[in-house]
Amino acid sequence: MSATIISGTETAKAIREELKQEVADLLEKHQIVPGLVTFLVGENPASQSYVAAKNKTAHALGIHSEQVTLPEDTTEAAILELVAKYNQDAKIHGILVQLPLPKHINETKVLYAIDPAKDVDGFHPVNVGKMVLGEQCYLPCTPHGILELLVRSGVQTSGAEVVVLGRSNIVGKPIANLMLQKRPGGNATVTLCHTRTRDMAVHTRRADIIIAAVGVPKLVTADMVKDGVVIIDVGVNRIGMSESGKAILAGDVDFESVKEKASFITPVPGGVGPMTITMLMKNTVQAAKQAAGLN
Repeated sequence: MSATIISGTETAKAIREELKQEVADLLEKHQIVPGLVTFLVGENPASQSYVAAKNKTAHALGIHSEQVTLPEDTTEAAILELVAKYNQDAKIHGILVQLPLPKHINETKVLYAIDPAKDVDGFHPVNVGKMVLGEQCYLPCTPHGILELLVRSGVQTSGAEVVVLGRSNIVGKPIANLMLQKRPGGNATVTLCHTRTRDMAVHTRRADIIIAAVGVPKLVTADMVKDGVVIIDVGVNRIGMSESGKAILAGDVDFESVKEKASFITPVPGGVGPMTITMLMKNTVQAAKQAAGLN
């Protein structure tokens, strides 16, 4: 047996086509163009590449996109002032501050300054609280993307034993919470493992679904999973460079051995990654509709 590959690239493509139509309808019927502003502070290469990809995707979907590029030594006060300005800008429906920020800036303070109605990353405590309560809000992009991959692949989550590896605020905690809820992609029994979990394999061996988000290359091996398991691998770890100078990536799961036991598995790259930016665009379109009272 070899697993069915869940392609994030293909799923993201399908969702983007749906969003493109939604954006076109908003313009035609309501003269609304969803708007997104991205803050990039400093010259982190990964952040630069990620922001460029967001802007390119927004443009392809017909979303108005602005980028605020600031030098590394920009003061916290200057960033807060700009956030306040965009909070009031009616053309902008989503505000995204690319992390990490330089060390002299308090990330929490900046994220909390964003109007929750424009927090399309889903990081503001108002949106986190609403998510935990199961109320309508902007879901954090990577967990939202994972749910879409599971639902659109026809994976049965209701009643399933799900093991989440990693307890970050960006992936681990929110996906564990979402999968507990009475919702599509939810109704599961969830165990959350982390660095202090005594014997991770005890938990992973009974899992119907494993979501790995710890940032340790090839941590999950074939002897740690049961036959028929569904694997969602969130890890993107650089393990070397090719002769052409391209980074060699590996997930948190040993793909080659585990795919022989799994029923479904996401690859790295091309799995969860493409979904994150797509769900950001989905949140931006939702924000535009919400601002116009169309939700």
